[in-house]
Amino acid sequence: MRMLEQEEENDDSTEVSWEDQQRINTFSKLNNRIRVIEEKLGELKQEKEALDDLSTELELAEEDQPVLYKVGDAFLHMPHSRALKRLEKDQASVDARVAELAAQADDCESQMKQLKVVLYAKFGKAINLDE
Repeated sequence: MRMLEQEEENDDSTEVSWEDQQRINTFSKLNNRIRVIEEKLGELKQEKEALDDLSTELELAEEDQPVLYKVGDAFLHMPHSRALKRLEKDQASVDARVAELAAQADDCESQMKQLKVVLYAKFGKAINLDE
């Protein structure tokens, strides 16, 4: 961090219009949304890792014995073949949610880039949109 020069600090020559304020607010909302999406993606990655570990365990398990499979907060006994089908379904669901969230994050980032161009063009050093 650096201290602003006196001239930079008192640079009030650019007036903030209502449209500019709306753009700044939109940028802030998009920034918050991206943080929430990244948090959800982290949780989904952990869930995906757990499902991958379960897949490995099911490969090693005996096919004639029932398997404990977690559904929500409970564990259910189910046949090995049914557990494999359920695992495939759960993995596909997680992959779909990851793809959906990644698309949402990309959309937010592209909107933020557009807003940055407009806002930096008008305000220059008087605004900081970088983290």
